[in-house]
Amino acid sequence: TPVQTRGGEPSAAIMSMMWSAALQLVKRSSSSALGGRASVIGCRSLSSSSSSDTAPLGVTSVPSVKMLIDGNFVESQAKDFVPLTNPATQEVIGHVPLCTPQEFENAVQSSKEAFKTWRNTPVQTRARVMLKFQELIRANFEELAVNVSVEQGKTLADARGDVFRGLEVVEFACSVPTISMGELMENVAGGIDTYSIRQPLGVVAGICPFNFPAMVPLWMYPLACTVGNTFVLKPSEQDPGASLMLAEMAMEAGLPKGVLNIVHGQHDIVNAICDHQDIRAISFVGGDGAGKHVYSRGTAAGKRVQSNMGAKNHAVVLPDAQVEATVSALTGAFAGAAGQRCMAISAAVFVGDAYDAFIDKIADKATGLKVSGGLEPGCDVGPMISPKAQERAEGLIAKGIEEGAVCVLDGRGYKPEGYEKGNFLAPTVLKDVTPDMTCYKEEIFGPVLCCLKANSLQEAIEIINANPYGNGTSLFTTNGAAARKFQNEIDVGQVGINIPIPVPLPMFSFTGSRGSFRGDLNFYGKAGMQFYTQWKTITARWPESDIPKTARAEGLSGVGASAPGQD
Repeated sequence: TPVQTRGGEPSAAIMSMMWSAALQLVKRSSSSALGGRASVIGCRSLSSSSSSDTAPLGVTSVPSVKMLIDGNFVESQAKDFVPLTNPATQEVIGHVPLCTPQEFENAVQSSKEAFKTWRNTPVQTRARVMLKFQELIRANFEELAVNVSVEQGKTLADARGDVFRGLEVVEFACSVPTISMGELMENVAGGIDTYSIRQPLGVVAGICPFNFPAMVPLWMYPLACTVGNTFVLKPSEQDPGASLMLAEMAMEAGLPKGVLNIVHGQHDIVNAICDHQDIRAISFVGGDGAGKHVYSRGTAAGKRVQSNMGAKNHAVVLPDAQVEATVSALTGAFAGAAGQRCMAISAAVFVGDAYDAFIDKIADKATGLKVSGGLEPGCDVGPMISPKAQERAEGLIAKGIEEGAVCVLDGRGYKPEGYEKGNFLAPTVLKDVTPDMTCYKEEIFGPVLCCLKANSLQEAIEIINANPYGNGTSLFTTNGAAARKFQNEIDVGQVGINIPIPVPLPMFSFTGSRGSFRGDLNFYGKAGMQFYTQWKTITARWPESDIPKTARAEGLSGVGASAPGQD
């Protein structure tokens, strides 16, 4: 994203439309605990020195996005900013500061100081904060979804899903008292007991991608903070609004100052997170290059790192698959959220006769999808996040055609009415794709389906296992034996049987593998709790001879128990 100083205001018409839409949502939720203060535009985390208090975003000025440091939303003193744009219109709706080294240091020190008391806060008290937090997310659900749609471009339906999947992890965090219990064994030797307990690490950090601005932050800090850590979050500079709105709700729920801090930036801040000696662990979700860099640099500095990276998720379709259900599932899986999902189906392997039976039907189904601005009624596919992302996806389509793929459905050049300047790529289907083509080897991250042919289920399995990625895969069939063979032999971390996008619920973990993940403990679930905690093992000996003679009476006396009738 280009760095620029402040400037370039959106049109009054666009800003007025956004403000009106947000205002209506606030009115509908005026009975919530926040009273609408965390709405898409009426949030304390957005400000502009020239905008009025009555219109936080205004229609004549563009706000800068605030940071959260030590419990306060503060203006950055940075001189460099990146534009915050609406992907559907390319209108600038805000400016995101590239925070200064001192501001980053202030955030880390705030978290370090807060850890001293937060770690000793009773676990039930920490869990109750999450109970209140999930209540506030539900009360402000629509405002969050609108923000995600405006800043990221998703349809409102996809944006709601983004918020909801994050909410589920907040709910799961409430179970921390149960899942984080330790282990004890008496008399490992004469009069000696040994027990292991889980303790928080200290200050931990999260680096988030653009494609799930609500869900991914909620994968991270609710669980990390509930087990006793404090957190420094760097949301994507392309859509930071949801993170700040959620942070306001978390503080409203009772999260003390300093437990969560939020900074903005690009490469310099990422490197600072990797290098800072007071940060003990890093959670990262994003692309391959950045993910490998964070893992290498972070672990070299002695930190724990969990790094979710790129993917090439395959669906295998057998000839006996249910036609209508499979066509609908695959169409939504490759085109939904404009293909900008780490679990999107981007490659489909059709076995035998399924190749000719399914591809045209999928293309026909995709043709009927409505491509438009995310807030438009009935919209199925929104814009891509940036012109650069759109250009890259279109380039890979062109390269695939050049290398021999056949374009069954071409979505390039589509301009929805009223959104002619948006970053739109309509659903695209390529067939006759082979594993040596560039469009197959690289993650397109757009609404593009690459169709391959296999002569048998075994060949399909071999194609997928030869691919370096291991995030997710799925099989469509009505044959149980085929399904069992597939799930046993496939070398991919998350498998769906007649399920196109098999993202586990939070009581499990997000178990991407191979080239899609670096680290040994995955996100959320029990593995997530383990990532944010460390074992401490105590071996204790308390000789009975040390008990004072006056306290050696038989029974309960002297050990803190009370008899009936006593205080």
